[in-house]
Amino acid sequence: MNDLENLNPLSPKAALEALLLVSSDPVSASALAQALDIAPGEAASLLAELKVEYEEANRGFQLREVAGGWRLFTHPAFHEQVEAFVLSWDTQKLSQAALETLAVIAYHQPATREQVRGIRGVNSDGVISSLVDKGLVRELGRDVEHGQAILYGTTNAFLEKFGLRSLKDLPDLEQFAPDEQARQFIRERLSGRSIQSTLEETEEDLDEERELIDEVVEDDDDLMIVGNATDEEFDD
Repeated sequence: MNDLENLNPLSPKAALEALLLVSSDPVSASALAQALDIAPGEAASLLAELKVEYEEANRGFQLREVAGGWRLFTHPAFHEQVEAFVLSWDTQKLSQAALETLAVIAYHQPATREQVRGIRGVNSDGVISSLVDKGLVRELGRDVEHGQAILYGTTNAFLEKFGLRSLKDLPDLEQFAPDEQARQFIRERLSGRSIQSTLEETEEDLDEERELIDEVVEDDDDLMIVGNATDEEFDD
């Protein structure tokens, strides 16, 4: 299909386009159907048709199903032009720390602050709070097994911003790994067992350091005792 279909202004499909243009958030097929007084199945079918029509016509916009609803997006091919045109875009960019933290939470939710720190290796409390303020991360509850720590997960806004229908659409990180060692590292970092083991390894390292300090102190005490005894011998 090279050209878009000529629609009757009063057709349900044309009405759907109008509603989608004024919708800033993803809208479900059932909500659109209710607004147009048509069956949800008919709305879903028409939305699917529009999606294909836009793709085949290679328009500068696309219709996607994300976060449980439908929304119009600019075509990825024109990302650079759109980014340059929308000057406010720069103020909305996420920092590297924010992207890392968001990725950890997205791939391992529900996750606590301590678990995020265990994976990133640095304190991420401030970054998590910032992501919550931006609406990309939310509190899911409490971890009763770890001192009622807050559990965090991603939001529908996260799915919308990254063009995902659900968390099942998250890309497999292993495909970006340059070698098997890197893939193994990713598998370990994203497994619940590895997070716990990372925290356990940190605790083990601290225990080893404490043992070494105790041994040094004991050795120093023994040397002091020997030294005192030697002094007494010389005195005799």
